[in-house]
Amino acid sequence: MATHEREITEPVDLCLPDGRLNPAARGWSRQPLHRANLRGWGRTKRWEYWCVTTPTHLVALTVSDLDFLALNTVYVLEYGSGGREFERTAIVPGGRGVHLPETIAGAPGSPAVVVGPQRPTSGKVRIEIREENGGTRLRARCLTPSSPQEPKGTRRTRETVEVDLFAALPAGHETLSVVVPWSEHRFQHTSKHTARPASGTVRIGDRVLEFGEDAWAVLDHGRGRWPRSVDWNWGAASGRTGGHTVGLQFGGRWTRGTGATENALCVDGRITKIGQELEWRWSPDDYMAPWTIRSADDRTVVDLTSAPDDRPLVDLTFTPFHNRSARTDAGLIANRTDQCFGHYTGRIRDDKGREIAVDRLLGWAEDVHMRW
Repeated sequence: MATHEREITEPVDLCLPDGRLNPAARGWSRQPLHRANLRGWGRTKRWEYWCVTTPTHLVALTVSDLDFLALNTVYVLEYGSGGREFERTAIVPGGRGVHLPETIAGAPGSPAVVVGPQRPTSGKVRIEIREENGGTRLRARCLTPSSPQEPKGTRRTRETVEVDLFAALPAGHETLSVVVPWSEHRFQHTSKHTARPASGTVRIGDRVLEFGEDAWAVLDHGRGRWPRSVDWNWGAASGRTGGHTVGLQFGGRWTRGTGATENALCVDGRITKIGQELEWRWSPDDYMAPWTIRSADDRTVVDLTSAPDDRPLVDLTFTPFHNRSARTDAGLIANRTDQCFGHYTGRIRDDKGREIAVDRLLGWAEDVHMRW
């Protein structure tokens, strides 16, 4: 076994009737089994974040409800010199019209999520997340924002952005769901999906960005009641490497001391849960310098009867090519995010003892401070 954490195999409510964390919900699962029956206002956070990557461009969609406001975002990045990068975020005071279900939006049997007007104008955003046979349909529409270099008052026709993507969920493909418990009143349920094959297009005016054979979707689904301030690392990647289809899912800092982690490998659709905290190293003074993410040489959290070479292994260097840096301080919410996109190289070993070479697997690593 790769973890001391309890594996959940039956559906379970996240909360007790009074809103406290249900003790039976503590643990992790290979398929989404938690129903986030959250109660209370002010510290409750809900979101769906999808990022779909290709070797040349990516798009990320976010629908979030933070109780006192909602933030719905479309982000597009084309890599390399001359590539475009833009983000359109709609701020919805009080979260009016944003309703996220207790289960994963667009998952089998879950309600669809639709936010924003059918034909958004100005800074508005339309996002749709719907179940479709074999996976999840992701659609979005907005207008491109103005450029910071444009003189104030410049009137320019904004281009229409239309996202139409499909994130497949192959039969038997495992995902990681885990409850991170700070206390019975502060806790988070997260479901992380990696290495989901994707397809579709993003249209920007008359230009079309194709998402074909090398497109992969990653989902970060979150439901919980959070402390006022928190720091975290998150790293993820998907693709084919070493003769396997590999998804990487790593977290850091925010889970320390909880007895849970959000660390896992997905190799050919099967999850290896990693119960130990990983060692993250990066330079806050230079986010474009290489990062390292490694498993510690610590056997206290794994099955001591297993041979050393049966333990999960993470020994990776992440080399960024772009930093999506954001700084916000708006009273109720303050955010410092450095999300670096780049490539992972190194080696991993799953709980079957298979050691796999990781060669320039595309993904990201981020350093975040949030006050909300």
